[in-house]
Amino acid sequence: MSLRPAVERAPGADLTSDLLTLLELVRTGAARTRTELSTATGLGRTAVTQRVTQLIEAGLLEEGELNASTGGRQARTLKFRKDSGRILVAELGATSFSAGVTDLCGNLLAHHSEPCNIAAGPEPVLERVEARFDTLLKSTGSAPVWGIGVGLPGPVEFATGQPSEPPIMPGWDGYPVRDRLARRYDAPVWVDNEVNLMALGALREDGSAVRGDLLYLKVGTGIGAGITTAGRLHRGAQGCAGDIGHVAVLDDSPVVCRCGKTGCLESLAGGAALARDGKAAAEAGTSPYLRETLAASGTVTSKDVAAAAQAGDRTAVELLITAGQRIGALLATLVNFYNPSTILLGGGVAGAGDLFLATIRETIYRRSLPLATRDLQIRRANAGDLGGLAGASLMVCEELFSMPAFCRWLPRRTPAGYPELPDESRT
Repeated sequence: MSLRPAVERAPGADLTSDLLTLLELVRTGAARTRTELSTATGLGRTAVTQRVTQLIEAGLLEEGELNASTGGRQARTLKFRKDSGRILVAELGATSFSAGVTDLCGNLLAHHSEPCNIAAGPEPVLERVEARFDTLLKSTGSAPVWGIGVGLPGPVEFATGQPSEPPIMPGWDGYPVRDRLARRYDAPVWVDNEVNLMALGALREDGSAVRGDLLYLKVGTGIGAGITTAGRLHRGAQGCAGDIGHVAVLDDSPVVCRCGKTGCLESLAGGAALARDGKAAAEAGTSPYLRETLAASGTVTSKDVAAAAQAGDRTAVELLITAGQRIGALLATLVNFYNPSTILLGGGVAGAGDLFLATIRETIYRRSLPLATRDLQIRRANAGDLGGLAGASLMVCEELFSMPAFCRWLPRRTPAGYPELPDESRT
C-alpha cells in the first residue's frame, strides 16, 4: 500500500454527483461554458459557478478562451485539464503486443508494437511491456500516471485483474497482473480481455455503433466477442461474457481445442484452424497454391489461405467458406438471442477478403429471425490495430470517472499514487 498525504474531507454525495456531472460534460465536450452547463443540468447559475470553482481549484478544469459574442456578454469557455495525467495502455495478443500513452481524454500520444510470444509466461512478457511503458512515458512529458489499462488474450476475472485458466497463456493462470503493475507505477490498474477492449475502442472510433447494441467479433488466431449495450460493456458475472470461441459447434469433431475440449468454434474456424487445414491441403496436394507456399516458406498461415482464396484456389475458397459458415451460424444464434444493432468483425482473419465476410453475412441472414436482422449492420471494424489501445484508455477513464471511484480520489485531487482504488471503489 502506498503512503499518501492527508487529504481534505470528501464533499457530500449530492455535491460530488454534481461535480462529476459537470466535469464529465466538459471532459466529453458536451458543454463548454457555465451557461451550457446550467442548461444541460438544470442547476442554477450560482450553483454551477460554485461547483466549477471547486473543480478549477481541484486542478481538473481551467478557464479557456472567450466565446464569440452573440450580442450579449461574452462567456469564457471551460477546459478539462487533460494533460494533468497520463494513462498507460497495453494490448497483449498471442504473438505480439502494443503499448501506448494517452491523455485523460483518451487521445493516443505515443504507441509502439512489437512481436512477443504470450506463451513465454508473465514475467518476461510483462518486463517487456514495462520497459516499453517507461520509454513511452519519457517521450510524453512528466505528468503522473493516473491509471493503467491492459488487455489479455484470454479470460480475465475483472474484479481481481487476474487471468483465469487462459488456453493460450501457460503460466498466466491467477497471475497478479494488476497488482504487479500497480506496485510498479503506484497507480490504479484495470485488466480485461482484449476483445472487450476492442469493442470499447470500436465505440470510440465508430459513432454509429454507440447508438445501439454492439457485438464485436475478433477472428484472429482464436475467436472471441465483446458485447456492449447502449454503449456500456457487458462483462457478465465474472468477466468472461463473450468467450464464444469455446462454444461447441460440432459434437463428433476429432480436433482438440487449446482449451482441451473438442468441437469448439475456435478449433474449427479460427486462424490457427485455417493454417492447420491449409497446411494439410498443401501436404495432400489438393491446393497447388498452398503447396507452393509450403515449399517456399516451410509453413502455411491463415493469411496464406486468404491469399490463395483470392487467387482462385478452390480448396482455399472452400476452407474460407466453411469457416465463415460456422462462424455465421453461431452468430445467428447470438443475433436471435441478443438482437444487436451492429456486428463488427475485427482481427487478422476478419480481413481475409470479401468472400469470408459475405459468407458470414449470408449465413447470419439465412439463419436468423427476419425481425432480428431487419436493421442489422454487419461490417468490418474501422478501429484498426490501435482499437484495443483506444478501448483500454476508455476503460480506465470510465472507471476513474465513475461515481464510486471519483468519490474516493476527488479529495486527493488525483488518482495517481492510489493503487488501491479499484478495490476500494467496489466496497
